[in-house]
Amino acid sequence: MADDALPAPDSPVEERLLFLQENLVSFTTQFSMPIVEVSLVLSKYIRILLESLETAASRNDEELPARLTETWEVDVEGEAPGIDSFPLETLLGSLDEDRMDILDTLIRTILNETRLPFAPALTLLREWESMVRVQL
Repeated sequence: MADDALPAPDSPVEERLLFLQENLVSFTTQFSMPIVEVSLVLSKYIRILLESLETAASRNDEELPARLTETWEVDVEGEAPGIDSFPLETLLGSLDEDRMDILDTLIRTILNETRLPFAPALTLLREWESMVRVQL
């Protein structure tokens, strides 16, 4: 997606996060990816990263900050719509699984190849989750 080469695992975390961010923006923009598809892929990786961090924290008798473990609050004008207000059957029927698989592969590859630490990666995905929820 982005023209730059994949950052090395020993490059600064900020550089690796920026690479992930740029590629997420580029892919979702280039493929006009619907918010619901982005949301589903993000939720998968948030769950995977969070489970791994919770396991490590538990093993070391530590506790993760709420900023990582909980969905961020979003400011919306008026009352936020409930899940029952969405036409779920219509939304789920129009998903492009190939496009979602590509985004999934993009995220997985960047996380694995750059060895991006899970806490900063999860924070970035939580930020995206928050933006997606505002748009939903």
